[in-house]
Amino acid sequence: MTKSPQEPSAASLEWIAKLVGFDTTSRLSNLALIDAIADYLAQHGVECERIFDATGTKANLYATIGPKDRPGIILSGHTDVVPVDGQDWSSDPFKLTERDGKLFGRGTADMKSFIAICLAMLPEMLAKPLSVPLHFAFSYDEEVGCFGVHGIVDFVKKTGIVPRLAIVGEPTEMQVVNAHKSVCACSTTVHGLEAHSSATHQGVNAIQYAAELIAEINRLQREYQKPENCDPRFTPPYTTITVGQIQGGTARNILAKECRVEWDVRSIKPEHDEAVIESVKRFAAEKLLPEMRRIHVDAAIETRVLAYVPLLLPQGDNPAETLALKLAGQNQTFAVAYGAEAGIFQKAGISTVLCGPGNIREAHKPNEYIELSQVAEGEAFMRRLIDFCRDADNLSFFGQAA
Repeated sequence: MTKSPQEPSAASLEWIAKLVGFDTTSRLSNLALIDAIADYLAQHGVECERIFDATGTKANLYATIGPKDRPGIILSGHTDVVPVDGQDWSSDPFKLTERDGKLFGRGTADMKSFIAICLAMLPEMLAKPLSVPLHFAFSYDEEVGCFGVHGIVDFVKKTGIVPRLAIVGEPTEMQVVNAHKSVCACSTTVHGLEAHSSATHQGVNAIQYAAELIAEINRLQREYQKPENCDPRFTPPYTTITVGQIQGGTARNILAKECRVEWDVRSIKPEHDEAVIESVKRFAAEKLLPEMRRIHVDAAIETRVLAYVPLLLPQGDNPAETLALKLAGQNQTFAVAYGAEAGIFQKAGISTVLCGPGNIREAHKPNEYIELSQVAEGEAFMRRLIDFCRDADNLSFFGQAA
């Protein structure tokens, strides 16, 4: 009997359960998960490379299925997940639970199910030789700034055989996404001068100057919401500038010596990131610092970029888009407001799209889930990709002779 396309394989379900069972919150090591995948690959005769971070407590995994002497297709997924702290889960977030046609657990949507499908399909990839290689590229620390994937990009460049394209399996409900916003994570620290709150003329209140800086950020946000700065493909259709954290001060009756503001920019145009940061720095230098330094010559405002993820931009010649649309049976592409590793692959010269099972609306929430039907759709997409990679005639798609 042929399995319904709405029913995923037992192998995918087993791998989703296994991967969810590893607590790979970004603040923790992911090595146990990476080792489990590496052991599984070794059992099937597939070698892999572990690419460690500076601490040795986290690693990317890179493996090639098929010929290693020609460029192929990256299947990219991040192994880390966001915290569950303070969230009200109705089941153990690190134990897969099935209810009403849905699989609940941290990372089910974002994005361990995609990785699980890749692993479950490995025997099918190996059953007959591939003409076009597939590359597993599983990273660490995507959720905190897409830090790990840079090691993968550096590694493939050193091999001298850079993959032709990449499919990043972020949850898009198997729709093909050819554009995502950038992520520019910033931290601004205001250094003032402590004084008694009754003697405001003798001190520089870092919190109040930080508040003026935040007001300027709000003003900039309104500027970027004007129609001439918008792109209707995105929701919201404009570059966003948001403050996420404020920390400073010692007590109610002490002028704050220091205040730190954590904020980010998510741009729809490459030039917006630098323009926003320069505007904030200019406002600090021209409007705030002269007044602060009239009281305290060492007053300062420092802005640093903590992490940067470039935009994924639509391209006229995009083989990743062409192939993904064909495999998905679609003729329309989409844009998303979140950032992902796709922009980094594209910047490295690798044609890239997002296309994976699950819905981003469920990511990062308590009771995160993926529908069983989405896992099945992901499997169907992967099988069509395997068939494509087996056909030697498709080497011409990569500019190679069969």
